[in-house]
Amino acid sequence: MKFGAVPVAKAEGGVAVHSIRQGGLVLKKGTLIGKDEIAALKAAGIEAIVVARTEPGDVPEDAAAAEIAAAVAGEGVHVERAFTGRANLFAETAGVLVVDKGAVDRLNQVDESITFATLAAYKPVVAGEMIATVKIIPFAVAEKARDAALAVAKAARPLVRIAPYRIRKIGVVSTVLPGLASKVIDKTLKVTQERLAPAAATIVAERRVPHEQRALARAMEEVLGAGAELVIVFGASAIADRRDVIPAAVEAIGGRIEHFGMPVDPGNLLLMRAGLRALAEGKWF
Repeated sequence: MKFGAVPVAKAEGGVAVHSIRQGGLVLKKGTLIGKDEIAALKAAGIEAIVVARTEPGDVPEDAAAAEIAAAVAGEGVHVERAFTGRANLFAETAGVLVVDKGAVDRLNQVDESITFATLAAYKPVVAGEMIATVKIIPFAVAEKARDAALAVAKAARPLVRIAPYRIRKIGVVSTVLPGLASKVIDKTLKVTQERLAPAAATIVAERRVPHEQRALARAMEEVLGAGAELVIVFGASAIADRRDVIPAAVEAIGGRIEHFGMPVDPGNLLLMRAGLRALAEGKWF
């Protein structure tokens, strides 16, 4: 691509690199210079203008951005029409953004004229949210660079995709100890439903039982029997050990403790478990 200042009389066919505002003239960056633009520039007293011109072997910015964006997009991703060298990618459905970080890095190392940026991997997203963008920095990119970027994208495709939420029916069991006000549980349920809403999930069954293993195990079986695909247990007392009330109740109904304790705060005492259905189908529920 040719780039540089030229006399206005010789600018025809070039693309304006910068916006120009002088007198009554407004010439936007990216404008293709034709005879009318030349006349307006001369009338405004402008003698030279910086333009970019494509050469044989160059790919226009919009075409290159569109091709690369299409190549990196996977399931649940919509690519908008490229404009000013940028093609934005959007989530078609609510879910979790999955990013091949290594492939993204490799694509960005192909050529400085080609960039691909995404939101953080595993970020929850909603339908219509912009999740990534392909931007061609100059007004055109060499075919060789475009082809190399496409090769990286196609070898690892997809680089970005949406893992849609599949669980829609939630059961909630709250354990109760003397002194725990019912309004505390009511508020917890309200906040939980609000957090589930972006995933189009809802609470289909709810139980409140004493903080005791048998009562909790029975309540979990009841909400599962009511159609819950996932059971959330809110304990009236923090879990102190894998042998405590909540993990013991989970194992009593055939579940398996996957992990106890998380390197986060708050939330250190989070307990994750897999149930019989999840174990049989090889997935979480």
